[in-house]
Formats: sequence, C-alpha cells, structure tokens
Amino acid sequence: MNITIGQEVPDFTLPASTGREIRLSEYRGRKVLLYFYPKDNTPACTQEACDFRDAHDTLSAYGAVVLGISTDPIASHNKFSTKHSLPFPLLSDEEHKVSELFGVWQQKKLYGKEFMGIVRSTFLIDEDGILQAEWRKVRVKGHVDAALEQIVK
Repeated sequence: MNITIGQEVPDFTLPASTGREIRLSEYRGRKVLLYFYPKDNTPACTQEACDFRDAHDTLSAYGAVVLGISTDPIASHNKFSTKHSLPFPLLSDEEHKVSELFGVWQQKKLYGKEFMGIVRSTFLIDEDGILQAEWRKVRVKGHVDAALEQIVK
C-alpha cells in the first residue's frame, strides 16, 4: 500500500549521514521534501543532490527541510555528502522499508537486465505530516524548481 496525497505519512527512523538516526516526526512544524534517489555518485543522482544543495537556502527560507534517501550504506552517503558539500542529511534505507512504504522500490530495467531499485521520486510533506505533493519517475532537469514552486504556493 502506498501513501497517497492527503494522507498522514507514517513516522519512520533511518540512520543518517549526520552520524545519528533521524525520525521524520522531528520535522513536525516544517515542510519536508523527501527525495528518493537510486545511487550515490552517479551522474543524475549527483546532479539532483547538487540542485537541492544549490536551492537549500531558498528552501530553508520557506521553512522546508530536504532529506535524501537511497539504499546506499552510511559510509557511501558520508563520502557523497562530503564530496558535494550537501547541507542536508542523506538517509540510508538499506532494507528498503521506507522506499517500499512510498512505493518507489520497483522492478527496473537497465541494459536488458531486470533488478529491484529505487525509482527517483520526491514527496512534499506539510507541517502536520500530511503528504501534499508527489513527483514520481522524476527527470532531474528542472525538478528542484518544480518542487520549490509547490512549496512557495
């Protein structure tokens, strides 16, 4: 079962690149842009992370926090975050429980091979923990601008 717009997002806890575990409920009272991405240090994922980094001050000014999630381990997140000076935490969902909750853990195909992985997606959760907007099967170019437009509304 996937979470749908208008529903309260269940609380979850995941280890983060900040060196501690992060609970979604810590961010009640703020908007949360939760973005799922396939893999650290790949071209599109790096571009997306850097786009969120570059928009971070503007997003913060509108009361929004950014949380990135992939199935990569914390060690990988730490290197990726440091290399690109990411000002937001990356959460490790190695057992893909949160990815499954949001319906982004799916069958994928690359070079003729089928495998399970994260489909790039972003979710906007409001101050009360309600899912306000979602972007599934995201194309990186222009995506952060579209998310920002939604937050400014």
